[in-house]
Order: sequence, then structure tokens, then C-alpha cells
Amino acid sequence: MRSLKIGMLASAMALSAGLAQAGEIAVIVKTTSSNFWQNVNKGAEAAISSQSEHTFSFDGPATESAVADQVNLVENAINRGVAGIVLAPSDPEALAPAVKRAFESAIPVVIIDSALTESAEGTYQSFLSTDNCAAGEEVAKRMIAEAGTEGKVAVMSYVAGVGSEIGRVGCFSDYLEANSDLEIVGPYYSQSQMATALNQTTDILASNPDLVGIFGANEPTAVGMGRAIMQAGKAGELVVLGFDGNEDLQQFVRDGLMEATAVQGSFAMGEMGVNAVIDILSGETVEPFIDTGVVLVDQENLDTDEAKSVLY
Repeated sequence: MRSLKIGMLASAMALSAGLAQAGEIAVIVKTTSSNFWQNVNKGAEAAISSQSEHTFSFDGPATESAVADQVNLVENAINRGVAGIVLAPSDPEALAPAVKRAFESAIPVVIIDSALTESAEGTYQSFLSTDNCAAGEEVAKRMIAEAGTEGKVAVMSYVAGVGSEIGRVGCFSDYLEANSDLEIVGPYYSQSQMATALNQTTDILASNPDLVGIFGANEPTAVGMGRAIMQAGKAGELVVLGFDGNEDLQQFVRDGLMEATAVQGSFAMGEMGVNAVIDILSGETVEPFIDTGVVLVDQENLDTDEAKSVLY
């Protein structure tokens, strides 16, 4: 069914070949206020700079929870007749109608980072993302290796129901439950606000002094979590694992506060996402799913080329 729906979109694009011309590729992310998404911007810029036909714009709401603002950005891109869209949807359901409208307008859409609802399949041509379930399992394996198989592990998540969160946090929790006797505390949702994560973590540390581990599932959450651990004087007393790779998280790893952080290929999402749209506009076939990868960065590999290729 998936290949059939993708074929339908290819046919629609072929019928609208007149639109497959040089023009603007709109890159719309969850928020512009995060280093992670700014690294996506750098990747998109790299893709555009390697050719001369297309331009690109980069935009997103002030916060990841401003879903209606992101819907408006997609609608505005459609209204101004962009050549293509690269979208990181903040909400799997809320963005689906706008993506469907782009499909009906013969504007190719490539989804990055977080999946849309299953009912939206066939209205976009490719999904580029970390395999978040596999990444969550890798973090869980590291948690068991470092913390053991008994005790409490707190899960600090970000926005409930987002596709990346479902895979990342869900598979982390499922793996712990299936392979250890670790008790999960949470998950708690920061709404991707660092200050919220800091306050939540402070409360959890105070009410659960026997924690053996804690996992912060995205950049602002993990940064707030790490700062709370530092302020509470708990560094080194529990296994701390993060997700994403900005300078704050790199320093946590370097200082030994954080055992490791799982870093996505954010630059690759931007670069490969824009290139996928360019390929579609050129009439080429793109894969329905493209894995942009993840690297578990710790003190041992922090300064290697592999880690530097994903850190930002």
C-alpha cells in the first residue's frame, strides 16, 4: 500500500511537470530556537550551495509546542507556490491536512525527524529520520551496562505523541522492561523547554534519592536535566544519558557528568532532505525511508571524526 501511494504522488507530480521548475524549497522545522534545528539549517544551506537552480527558506515557530504556528507556516509556503517543502512536523496529526493540501497542489514534501500519522502516507514522498526506536534501544543497552539491572531510572521526555518521542522513549522503556528489573520513573514531559526540564529533574532527584539512572530524550530536556544534576551536587552519583549533541551536552560528557549522549545526524537531515526534494523535482526516484543515523558519543570517542561529523 505504501509503494502504491508513493506511486500515486509520483504520477501527480508527472502530471504537474510544469511546477517542477527552479524555485524556493521551504525548510520548516519544529522551532528555530534550538541548536539542533540550526544545524539542520546548515545542512540545507550546504545542499543549496552545491547547485544553482533552487533557493531555500528556513523557518519554524518560537517553540516546539506552537503547533498552530507551524501549520500556518506550511500553509503560507503552499500559498506562495514554493517548489517543494522539507518539514519536521511538531504534531503527527495536526500537520497532516496541510501536507495533504501540498500534495493536492503538486508540491513535493519530504518529512524529516518525526513521522506524520499513518493516514498521511502517500501525501509525501520520503521520510528522513533517525531510526528512533533503534536509537532508544541503544541508549537502554548503555543504561543497563552502566547502571545494572535493578533500581530506578527516570525518563525525562519532551512532547508526548510526537513521532520521534514515541519511538525513542517508547523503545527505551520497552527494552528496559524486557531486559532488566529496572523501575521506570516517568516519563515526564518538558515540552522541549530547558527550564521546565531543570525544574522537573530537581523535583525528581529530591523525591527519588535512590535513582540509579536518568535519561534526557532531546537537547533542551537533556541540558535542563544535566544542569539540575549539577546544581543538586549529584554528578557522578547516577548514570546520566542524553540525546542530541550541542556544546552543553558535549561539555557534560567531557566533564563526566553525562556518561554518553546519542547524537542524530541533524546536518544530514537538512542536507539530505533538500537534496531529496531536488531529486524529486528533477524526476528522480527517492527512497520512502532514509535513515540519517545516530552516534552514541562518550568520553572515548568525543574527539573522533565520527563524533565531530554529528556534533554541533
